[in-house]
Amino acid sequence: MKTIGLIGGMSWESSATYYSIINRSIREALGDSHSARILMYSYDFHDIEADQKAGHWDSMRQSIFDVGRRLKVAGADFAVLCTNTMHKVMDGFDDEVGIPLLHIVDVAGESLSSFGIKKIGLLGTRFTMEEDFYTKRLMDGYDIDVMVPEAKDRKTVDSIIFNELVRGVASDDSRQIYEGIMSALVEKGAEAILLGCTEIGILIKEFSSPLYDTTVLHANKAAKLALASRD
Repeated sequence: MKTIGLIGGMSWESSATYYSIINRSIREALGDSHSARILMYSYDFHDIEADQKAGHWDSMRQSIFDVGRRLKVAGADFAVLCTNTMHKVMDGFDDEVGIPLLHIVDVAGESLSSFGIKKIGLLGTRFTMEEDFYTKRLMDGYDIDVMVPEAKDRKTVDSIIFNELVRGVASDDSRQIYEGIMSALVEKGAEAILLGCTEIGILIKEFSSPLYDTTVLHANKAAKLALASRD
């Protein structure tokens, strides 16, 4: 079994979900009391959030790449960054760090393509929804058209993520707001909704249209990759 290097703490709420899903998947695959081989570095999300707001992307990139190198030295065979937004800075990771990165957008794109989805509604942080590092990779790599909410709804989605979900708060009011925003995307032609923030699954568990949670997809793919070449 390969050793997974998890880069988490962005936030720890979703990182805990990664840990649980990966270990459960390994146990289901191998039976008995098996669990995953995992090395994990967990950030203090308060610092990450402050750097995001300040636009310190270069320093965050350097920090994450340094963590990747530490995980490699410790024995990680590949890396999993337990967040969507910070994939903004991950280009070149494989070459510079020396171990593969299981890219969350590629995992999402492959899954959506396997179900024949060509147009999705994307929810995530404002960085994920408004910048092209995420949407362009889906469009260029997987021919998937990406729809995002209107500006005022993007602001609402982002606010709920940072003021509630990363703190483990999941309210019925916010759930109804998200469902309304997702319904609007479906009405405009989205075939499915992609939860492009690893915390949204804390709030949204099901929906009337096809729903794809990047946390679940990413974590399950990590477990599958860990088992792809067993010792």
